[in-house]
Amino acid sequence: MTALSVRGAGDGRSRIDGQASIELVALLPLVVAVALGVLQALAAGRATELAGHAAQSAAVAIAEGRDGSAAARAALPGWARSRVRVEVSGTRVRVRVAPPSLLPGMGDALAATATADAGPAT
Repeated sequence: MTALSVRGAGDGRSRIDGQASIELVALLPLVVAVALGVLQALAAGRATELAGHAAQSAAVAIAEGRDGSAAARAALPGWARSRVRVEVSGTRVRVRVAPPSLLPGMGDALAATATADAGPAT
C-alpha cells in the first residue's frame, strides 16, 4: 500500500487529480485579481511618465512663445488626450493624466500630476 492510496477507493490518484483541479479553480479569481492589479499599476506608472513629458513639452512651447496647452496635448498618445487636464498660469504648467481603468473611478484616484516652469515671464 502506498501513502497516496485509500482503501476501497481504487487508485487514489484520481482523487488527488480532482483535488488539484478544485484548488486551481478556487485560486483562479485570486490570480486574475493580482494580474489586474499589476496591469493597473503599470497603467498608473505610464500615466506618470506621460504627465511629466507633457508638462515639459508645454513649458518648452511657452518659452518659445507657443501655446503650452496645445503642446502638452500633442505630446500625449491618442488614448491619453481624452484623459488629460492642462492648466497654464503664466509660465507654469500643470498636467494631470488619468490612466485607463477597469473599475469606475479608479483612474481618477490614480491620476498623475506633473508641473513644469518655462522660467521668468518675458
